[in-house]
Amino acid sequence: MRRLFPVTYETAAQPSGEASGTDGTEREWELGELAEAYAYPDVRLPWLRANMVSTLDGAAQHDGRSQPISNATDMRIFGVLRGLADVVVAGAETVRQEGYRPARAREAFAAPREAAGQGPAPAIAVVTASLDLDFSLPLFTSPLVPTLVLTGAAAAPDRVAEAERAGARVVIAGDGVGIDPARAVRVLGDLGHTRLLTEGGPRLLGQFVAAGVLDEMCLTLAPMLAAGDAQRIAGGPSVSVPQHFELASLLEEAGFLYSRYRRSGRQSEQ
Repeated sequence: MRRLFPVTYETAAQPSGEASGTDGTEREWELGELAEAYAYPDVRLPWLRANMVSTLDGAAQHDGRSQPISNATDMRIFGVLRGLADVVVAGAETVRQEGYRPARAREAFAAPREAAGQGPAPAIAVVTASLDLDFSLPLFTSPLVPTLVLTGAAAAPDRVAEAERAGARVVIAGDGVGIDPARAVRVLGDLGHTRLLTEGGPRLLGQFVAAGVLDEMCLTLAPMLAAGDAQRIAGGPSVSVPQHFELASLLEEAGFLYSRYRRSGRQSEQ
């Protein structure tokens, strides 16, 4: 892997200044290097970042899942982003399609998480209006950290009760049957979660974008073409004025680009 941006004389190729391993091939970054590259800013208010993957022609999925357009390094970054987060926010459809399980504790992140006052693993927060979920799954019955269910005040009481019996914590983040994205971010912050990570899907990401609460986009661009009618990384209604993000970093490996963009001016608001 090599860093394309930001570039200095010392770090033009690698964090250590080395362009390759001893055998002449590009070396794999250590988890600590990736964690440093993707570190959250020093936040006091909730900071919401998204992690998505897309093909060159804008497909966020192939055959309904993101895995076919991902690769091993993308999955390592996926794990690092989870290792840094307080909570992982995902839509119910993504949870069902991707077969979400509880986040696991990783030894490599144990000391930094303890030093930052974080739990052993991030909580998973499932966004759902209908609560149409299988609450017998390990995600709800045996997580290391209790799973959160974000829904609206008008959610069906019987489904709320079932979620709570399974061990989930139901969090009201809207006045109707669904959530209000800005309120969801505030509520998570009130629970002590300031390092927020959303993994989609496209509809949920589109809601966060439309509400103007997305602070950072971590986007893997896969050197693939998918065609078809796959969703983009964000769906839903258009925003009235396109939001401007600034490039924070760009890494490359085997033709895959790993980018980070931050909402313009957001850093100064903290």
